[in-house]
Amino acid sequence: MDLILSAKKELLPRGRIQITGSKSESNRLLILQAHYPNLALKNLSNSDDTRVLARALKQETGTVDIHHAGTAMRFLTAYFASKPGAEVVLTGSERMQQRPIGILVDALKSLGADISYVANSGYPPLKIKGKILDCTSVSLPGDISSQYISALLLTAPVLKSGLTIQLETEPTSVPYLKMTLNLLSQLGIPNSFSGRTITVEPTPGISPLIIAVESDWSSASYFYSIAALGPLGAAIELATFKSTSLQGDSRLAE
Repeated sequence: MDLILSAKKELLPRGRIQITGSKSESNRLLILQAHYPNLALKNLSNSDDTRVLARALKQETGTVDIHHAGTAMRFLTAYFASKPGAEVVLTGSERMQQRPIGILVDALKSLGADISYVANSGYPPLKIKGKILDCTSVSLPGDISSQYISALLLTAPVLKSGLTIQLETEPTSVPYLKMTLNLLSQLGIPNSFSGRTITVEPTPGISPLIIAVESDWSSASYFYSIAALGPLGAAIELATFKSTSLQGDSRLAE
């Protein structure tokens, strides 16, 4: 059977579209907002992961279920571990409980965190008792998920003496690490990334600030395709994008 697709030629794609914020930026900024409540956020992602993370950050005790949200699991492990008074069991879906998190837990425990495994060693669920973390440095492989490293970086500024991360091998996800550090810089948090050493200075507070999350470049790709494949004169304006984007997918414009 042959299938023929056709469209009315007179339809000319035009308009202005507001695309939801980047999930990667939203999730990082939500953790920072939890540390610094005078940070206001606009254009947050409407993804399930971001919604789950936002709900979880309202809890300090009991069971925190992040379902399938892998980013939330990693970021919240470091967040709750460094929050004095927090006492939670951080869990997720059956699949989430099969995803390893031992590297991050070991790094946090080397900083003084109180984390234990509820069932299988190296995997969620995690029992976390938040406390002040006094140690100032940690070593990690560079060829691991950047979310492990970003989880530590997002917690670093509220540690008593900040944090220095020494990467044992070359990092494989530098753009995401730079995204995290750039967001810290936007809040006025001093940091540096030289060679395999990342340093974040202690920052007890920040000035009141409003950040509009850049829209998601992956979502933008579909509208680029509509305009590119449409008739001459097609014009779609996409809101809340930046010429100096932190997202790797912004290369699609080229």
